[in-house]
This record gives sequence, C-alpha cells and structure tokens, in this order.
Amino acid sequence: MAEEPQLSSRRPYLLRAMHEWMTDNGQTPHLVVDAALEGVVVPRQYVQNGKIVLNASYTATAGLMIKNDWVSFGARFDGSSFDVSFPVHAVLAIYSRESSHGMIFADEEAETDGKTPATKPPAGDEPRRPKLTIIK
Repeated sequence: MAEEPQLSSRRPYLLRAMHEWMTDNGQTPHLVVDAALEGVVVPRQYVQNGKIVLNASYTATAGLMIKNDWVSFGARFDGSSFDVSFPVHAVLAIYSRESSHGMIFADEEAETDGKTPATKPPAGDEPRRPKLTIIK
C-alpha cells in the first residue's frame, strides 16, 4: 500500500477564509488564543484562564499577517502599542463579535508543524463509501 502524502494543516486556510468572510460582511473577527502555548506573545495582563480574546479586525490591528504557521500584528491595549504574535495552532476559535458566528478548531486539528502523521483507523474500520438510492 502506498504511503499517503503529508498534507499541511487546514487551520491557517480556514482561519484566513473565516476572517475574510467576516470582514466582507461588516463583522468584527475575534480570535480565541491559547496563551499557555510556547511562542505565544500577547500582553499577559489580559490572559484569563490561559486564553486571550483578540480583536483581529483591520481597524484594530496594524500589519495583520495570517501565515501558514504564524499570526502577527500590532495592536493597542489600554493605549499602549504591543506586537502580538503566536503560532497558528494556538488559535482555538474565530468568531464574529456581532453575530457570534465562527469556527472552533478541534483539538485533533492542533498540529504543531504539519508533520504530525494523520491517524488511520485500524484495518477493517475503514469508512465505507456512501450508497445512493433513487427514490421515485
């Protein structure tokens, strides 16, 4: 059996798509970030229960970059500038402030660098193909 190619994480692509969708619809995207993970640079005084909620709108950030492995931007917290950065896998959710629509990223999607092999079901537990039936 041939080895499956290693796929990159879907998280940055979904994150960028949700951010764009919210922005295009006049919504304010907010990110929920796991501040306890290594590499997360956020103002610690705003961390609650190990998490921080960040306004990621273009009007609240300067130089917002959502790359495949990192998110970074400048922001103001109580009038003071702060350079925020964190790995994409630290993003737990993105949601709209106005409508609360968004996406929660499941723990199993928390890939550190895209090199974590996908787990396969045990032999015999492979998913079955759907069966379509025509009903007249």
